[in-house]
Amino acid sequence: MKAANYARRLARLRKRIEAENLDAVLISRLPHVRYLCGYSGSNGLLFVSGNRACFFTDSRYTEQARKEVRGAQVVVDQRDIWKNLLKIKEASRPRIKIGFQAQFVSHQQHRSLRHMLPKALLAGVEDIVEPLAMVKDAEEIAAIQKAAEISDKGFAEILKYIRPGVREIEIAAELEYIMRKAGSEDTPFRTIVASGARSGMPHGVASAKKIARGDLVTLDFGARYEGYISDITRTIVVGKPTARQKKIYNLVRRAQKAALGRIKTGMTGVAADRVARKLFERAGHGEHFAHGLGHGIGLEVHERPALSPRSTDTLARGMVATVEPGLYFTGWGGVRIEDDVVITSRGVKVLNKAERALISV
Repeated sequence: MKAANYARRLARLRKRIEAENLDAVLISRLPHVRYLCGYSGSNGLLFVSGNRACFFTDSRYTEQARKEVRGAQVVVDQRDIWKNLLKIKEASRPRIKIGFQAQFVSHQQHRSLRHMLPKALLAGVEDIVEPLAMVKDAEEIAAIQKAAEISDKGFAEILKYIRPGVREIEIAAELEYIMRKAGSEDTPFRTIVASGARSGMPHGVASAKKIARGDLVTLDFGARYEGYISDITRTIVVGKPTARQKKIYNLVRRAQKAALGRIKTGMTGVAADRVARKLFERAGHGEHFAHGLGHGIGLEVHERPALSPRSTDTLARGMVATVEPGLYFTGWGGVRIEDDVVITSRGVKVLNKAERALISV
């Protein structure tokens, strides 16, 4: 990622700090730290004020921090990185108003902050970074596109391994191995392989169940490239599909196609969700759509914007999200089809190329 991109992000964060009537902010959520300065390790804290940015980590990450961190001074010291705040005179200034990410700071950490900085005014803030990260730049979109290509390759290859008698966890392991060989840095979330009645569980992570002939098999998985993730779902059938399986599958596919054709800039997340939900309701299956239409992706698997009945977001050019309608029936199974899309001035650009028609293996 170019250093100029991090400089722009920090500049935008400083505007947010000013708008929140703060003097500085502590960024402790690691994906947000990475978004703002490039650090990808597992122990880090970023202090940002109007005229400085300081990144803290411990000696395990000395070399990594020096190579990765952009736009911030690097301080390497104690493993309890919060104590390193004492090295910043500005943070100890009387009545300095410092924001912290309330939803990501524990009660113990908050108590420690109050003890270390008794003269500061500590303010819990929410959504200080999230609105900045919603719109992706060209480098971010390119990384997500590459991750989507890796997941597409994973799906094409894993079809060879799905057959009666193979356990879901074996399929998940093989799929993850295929994607790692293709360049995925890790598995960004637990791989879902849910077969038969288990496919009716939206988050049915791979189990020891053996695939049986006639099963629907839902695979929900992703790759990570340069920190950015893809998130794709495909549902297939083992053997010849039944009339009901084809009917439900085609209904879900129609819902996704309708949403992909209607989503555009200026549309609310609620309205986007409504496109698919209304189609399901008209077919008598509104109650079987158990989640929102989609969610933003980036350095994390669930980011804003949200495409759901409770969303407060409005779609804008450069946002990247999933579009994943699904129908689920207890004791029978379910179908979900999910692709990653970029919001453009002309609608959406679908990043995944994996087959969407019902596949029988």
